[in-house]
Amino acid sequence: MFAKYWKKIGMLIVIVACLFNIVSKIVAKVPYMDQLKDSAQYVANQEQNEEEK
Repeated sequence: MFAKYWKKIGMLIVIVACLFNIVSKIVAKVPYMDQLKDSAQYVANQEQNEEEK
């Protein structure tokens, strides 16, 4: 029975894996504005540390 349906089972596994990968990337994605704010805060902290030295 497996020999008859192996292509369909393989395609189903590949499709599920791709969907899982896409959904996990969408869910875990950090918003762009948060990245910009974190970068600006890091640069400001570095400049402040250099001024204190």
